[in-house]
Amino acid sequence: MNSTVTSAEAQVVLAVIPIVGIVIGGVIIFFYLLWHHHEIKLQIKTGIYHQKKFDLKTFSLLTGLLLTGTGAILTLFFILMAGGSYTILGGLIPLIIGVTLLLFYKINPDFKITKDE
Repeated sequence: MNSTVTSAEAQVVLAVIPIVGIVIGGVIIFFYLLWHHHEIKLQIKTGIYHQKKFDLKTFSLLTGLLLTGTGAILTLFFILMAGGSYTILGGLIPLIIGVTLLLFYKINPDFKITKDE
């Protein structure tokens, strides 16, 4: 393998890039939450605010499918690249969380459709 020594300046730049990304992401999230708060405040003041109900059924299905797919691909990749080591957990953890969310979607009694509706 080619082992080259990177200069000190390059190491500083490589260390600063993730920090800058996290700070910018934090600033964006802060201003989004601030804007959303002011929007809700004005809606309440004008009387047009209606609280939206969180759809747990759709959320658990979508998140379960996404995590199961991502976890399966990552698990397969880590098995092919690293064999049977602890790196497989990087794929198994989202896979198991996705499967349990899909099981929750399937067995939750609140999600059953009744014939009367």
